[in-house]
Amino acid sequence: MERGQVCLRRGEEKELRAGKLWVYDNEIDWVDDYCHDGDVVELLDSRMAFVAQGFFNAKSKITVRILTRDKNETVDAAFFRRRLQAAWDYRKSLGFSNACRVVFGESDGLPGLTVDKFGDYLSVQILSLGMERIKGELVEALVDIIKPLGVYERDDVPVREKEGLSQTTGVLYGQVPPLVEILEHDARMLVDIPGGQKTGHFLDQQENRGRTKPYCPGRSVLDLCSHTGGFAIHAALYGAASVEAVDVSESALEMLRRNAELNGVGERITTVAANVFDLMKAYDEAGRRFDTVICDPPAFAKSKKSLEAAYRGYKELNLRCMRVTAPGGYLISCSCSQFMTPELFLQMLRDAAADSGRRVRLLETLIQSRDHPAALNAEQSLYLKGYILQVQ
Repeated sequence: MERGQVCLRRGEEKELRAGKLWVYDNEIDWVDDYCHDGDVVELLDSRMAFVAQGFFNAKSKITVRILTRDKNETVDAAFFRRRLQAAWDYRKSLGFSNACRVVFGESDGLPGLTVDKFGDYLSVQILSLGMERIKGELVEALVDIIKPLGVYERDDVPVREKEGLSQTTGVLYGQVPPLVEILEHDARMLVDIPGGQKTGHFLDQQENRGRTKPYCPGRSVLDLCSHTGGFAIHAALYGAASVEAVDVSESALEMLRRNAELNGVGERITTVAANVFDLMKAYDEAGRRFDTVICDPPAFAKSKKSLEAAYRGYKELNLRCMRVTAPGGYLISCSCSQFMTPELFLQMLRDAAADSGRRVRLLETLIQSRDHPAALNAEQSLYLKGYILQVQ
């Protein structure tokens, strides 16, 4: 079977040869008749020289997703199995086993595929048509390599529709219980794989939760946008005198309370269902103070167009956080917006510090956990950043 070919516009190959992983529709000159959505195609430059092989989808703005830059490499079931094995071997080499991201899309050479491991179960999310077409082969390989008791599909995200895919969920292999218990450092956490946010639990902050240990013993801790308690539970286990966990979702707080009881720290954690902007304004005006403040909100900037408004939102929230941090206390502030770059986020913190009237020192920088490795030539893969500050 003859492989389809896609030809780039003149000059577009430079970034691709330097490692860029996506080809957008406006970067393409022509597509031949052998290209079918979901197929692997050859990518050529304007001089007809080979550039890469990748998944093709004319329905998507991301028309080609790069798989390999080796013209002679056969992209078949064995190819994807090797990539999956390499991804799992990398996580194991760093000590990940109980709970981690096994596959992080483009960073693992598997564009559009996310696989998270929660104990003996896998949660899979597919965002590209090419991966969707080989889903059965992927699951078969994952089962053989990792040997989970069950694999669950969390393909209930609207972005799939941009690839011409429908939203769906369900068990792909074995059985998956309603709740799974995982271990993060010394914390036991319950994960709702079928119904939790994203793939069931935010694993990208796993290592950062461990880095909060020096800033918790004997302190009052405020955990904003706490979700099911990843930071709050760790703070209590690390010796915090009290933890106030805030989230707008009462169902998330119910899971947090269950996690607190599971870890024997329920008496030191209180929960508040509230909008963090309204609550922090009230706390600031009332003169409330906490020794350590953790601020890990959802993405404010989901597109470049929303970046300016997101910047203002982050600044307002972090300004309030600085004001409610007790003198000499700590602020751990994060953003998971890919468009809010580490440099821009740090500038926002500088602006907030200037307006707060407080002296603020930078102690540590944070990025996503090492099971979420960021490809240097795929800016979207470095999305999580954070800073640990001392507010004087």
